[in-house]
Amino acid sequence: MTEPLRIALAGLGTVGAGVIRLLDTNGALIARRAGRPIEIVAVSARDRSKDRGVDIARFQWVDDTTALAHSGADVVVELVGGADGPALTLARATLGAGKSFVTANKAMLAHHGLELARAAEQAGVALKFEAAVAGGVPVIKGLREGAAANEIERVYGILNGTCNFILSKMEAEGRDFAEVLAEAQALGFAEADPSFDIDGVDAAHKLSLLASLAFGTRPAFADVAASGIRHVLAADIAEAAALGYRVRLLGVAESGEAGLFQRVHPHLVPISHPLAHVTGATNAVVAEGNFVGRLLFQGAGAGDGPTASAVVADLIDIARGEFGPAFAMPADALTPQASSDTGDRRGRAYVRFTVADRVGVLAEIAAAMRDAGVSIESLMQRGAMADGSVLVAIVTHEGPERAVAQALERLRGSQSLVGQPLWMHILG
Repeated sequence: MTEPLRIALAGLGTVGAGVIRLLDTNGALIARRAGRPIEIVAVSARDRSKDRGVDIARFQWVDDTTALAHSGADVVVELVGGADGPALTLARATLGAGKSFVTANKAMLAHHGLELARAAEQAGVALKFEAAVAGGVPVIKGLREGAAANEIERVYGILNGTCNFILSKMEAEGRDFAEVLAEAQALGFAEADPSFDIDGVDAAHKLSLLASLAFGTRPAFADVAASGIRHVLAADIAEAAALGYRVRLLGVAESGEAGLFQRVHPHLVPISHPLAHVTGATNAVVAEGNFVGRLLFQGAGAGDGPTASAVVADLIDIARGEFGPAFAMPADALTPQASSDTGDRRGRAYVRFTVADRVGVLAEIAAAMRDAGVSIESLMQRGAMADGSVLVAIVTHEGPERAVAQALERLRGSQSLVGQPLWMHILG
């Protein structure tokens, strides 16, 4: 009988326990597809006594997570998390020991992916991370393998389930951000400290990995311009709906002569676009290839089952002997690319102001737009809010982003404005 692929598992949280359950439930089927059994032989976590709903007594317990790299396992699976610390130490030790490494850790890869890819290639082992982006959705494999013959022109999508849950809930029920965030935390869709999610950092980690795979560039998380959804109001979502759009937090990446463009930002998405219909804690990624056309990858972006499914899919590849470079081409072939100047990008924008209810405010805003060269397509003013302020929303004609930025700069410090304006791009 073929020798089993022996696994050491670091991290026994929701996903780690899910991996154990999946291998227990589908073990025979997985062995047939992999050509050999896949067996966990060692585990490590912070608390040995915690009840995780799975039997871990049958596995070797290792107190020092790093020691898993030198256990009897063929592959180490890291589900600890964190850009540095124990996760990175384990990754370096595992690859240094000549063993394959599977991870769901997008933060670590966004910061150290190039280093780890080189180490894997030098050791002749696999570095796999399907679970790091979009949970159970096979977008990494889709870009790395399925679309490998294509020049990818753009990759973009909904990369954070927490934000999509909040926005689609606000949309369906007309509730404001803070209230829906509290509900998301109570339901387990959002962390106690949700900053990484709602400020766009989590999506930026994922976008940097997708951009590397799509364009053959080195992961460049530091160049991702990221902003989140904490300033989106129910009124913005209602205004977008009246205009024929839905609000979604999108990560967008393009590569061209002007450099590498990477941005996470709330967008108005036309109701005719597939992403407008992605609701709840779902992820969806669109890749546009020069021969294959538009590809849409959609599904559950988190949770024990979907994420465990992606982890085990990587293990099946390794069991089959399917290694290949982590980022679709050898690490030394990945090119460094300067960040593009977003000021030259052309598009339409939605800009919302919260203003004092007094004469001359609209004229002041219109003058700032005019002087910056922004052409206004439509302007909407809604009735006074509880604090007496008024919402003014503008949709621009297509033009350079630099002009909108200059208009907002002209209005900085204006006594007419109450709080910061909200600028959302319109997906085109």
